[in-house]
Amino acid sequence: MKKIATIIIVSLTFLVAIVLGVAHGKTQTASANQRTTIVFWHSMGGKPAAALKQLVAQYNASQDKYTVVPEYQGAYTESLPKYLNVANSSAAPAIVQAQEIATSTMLSTQSTIPMSQLLSNQTTDQIEDNIARYYTVNQQLQAMPFNTSTPVLYYNKGLVEQLGLTPLPEDPSYSDVLQLAKAITAKTGGKTKGMTIDAYGWLFEELTANQNQLLANHDNGRAPGEYATKINIDTPAAKRLMQLMTQAIQDKSFVNYGSGDIAEANQQTAFLAGKLGLFMQSSASTGDLQANAKFKLGVSYLPHADGIPRNGLALGGAALWANKHQPANVKQGVADFLKFMASAGSQAQWRLATGYLAVNKNAKNLPQITSAVAKDPNLGVATQQLATSQKNPVTAGPLVPIMPIARTNMETAMQAIANGAPIDQSLKVAQDATNQALAAYNAANHLKK
Repeated sequence: MKKIATIIIVSLTFLVAIVLGVAHGKTQTASANQRTTIVFWHSMGGKPAAALKQLVAQYNASQDKYTVVPEYQGAYTESLPKYLNVANSSAAPAIVQAQEIATSTMLSTQSTIPMSQLLSNQTTDQIEDNIARYYTVNQQLQAMPFNTSTPVLYYNKGLVEQLGLTPLPEDPSYSDVLQLAKAITAKTGGKTKGMTIDAYGWLFEELTANQNQLLANHDNGRAPGEYATKINIDTPAAKRLMQLMTQAIQDKSFVNYGSGDIAEANQQTAFLAGKLGLFMQSSASTGDLQANAKFKLGVSYLPHADGIPRNGLALGGAALWANKHQPANVKQGVADFLKFMASAGSQAQWRLATGYLAVNKNAKNLPQITSAVAKDPNLGVATQQLATSQKNPVTAGPLVPIMPIARTNMETAMQAIANGAPIDQSLKVAQDATNQALAAYNAANHLKK
């Protein structure tokens, strides 16, 4: 009886294990009724997280071969180290989302499959050219662009009209911005401060890129057979940008919210409360601002320096990378899922749900997008800004492994200048510190020129 009981217990245990394995999508056997699990590490929170989960659920329901399991791994700065620890092991996820400035780091792991090899030309050719260029290295699309944005300028158009002022043009200059900020401050008796510039490295990069300034040598680190050996922070373009800020401070139309997430939140809160006239931030905020503003919202391109034609911008955001250390059936599932995510329909849905740009060039022509833009033209500003950017190494974006350090140094310089430090000295200190870090990285990784 004891032996029979043991057999029954073992059999039941085995049966439960099978049932649980199927229920959680973890078992990858030859059974025709079972799905292959695709583990997807991401860093989306809030509304984007909900929108992502909805897309994944739609994909899982659309077919019966694969189950994509989205797993939140924290912010980009938390998720990337986790991936680097397992990148070339069996513990690696099939897909990982990584910030745009992590492109060089992701490539250095040699753990991923280029999208140009994983996906058909029919899929990759649908990606917007000025978006695909950022992730195109060695003439191959290395990752699937996903949550993509550019910075834009937001302003209280309702207040501007109420005060009898002229709204900003679509493509404003620094003088346009300064004049409007000064007038808002004066006409409201200082109750509404004219403008702010967040001490944010990404904004620094984009506002200097808009003046056709390379951030790194060797074509932003993208020249064939080359890599970045010098970072350009102490430049004429950066000085013009800092003079924009210091002139606004001198005009008493500037308010300093500092740097980081708190600064971003505070400036948006002040703007919605009518205490701030204009600011610059990600285009992904357009939908939320439109929904919460109790006034007519104005959106324009990021401003360009006077006398210098607008060059355009590189993109921000993140992309989806495919890990190469996966079984063949998982790789097939990754390709199928990414094809779904890159489709015009999925990208239109993502665009409307989150405010991020649609990476599929056909999405903007779908009825749901055209009707949304017709109803609210502000939604189309960022798309048009990126589409009309010049195609050159500057707008391709920097391929630099120490971009987080560079951004921190830029932000330190911006804060110092806002607090009265000399422009030239602050930019030089930031550039020297960044180049020391870059030289140390290159030496540690046996990169020599």
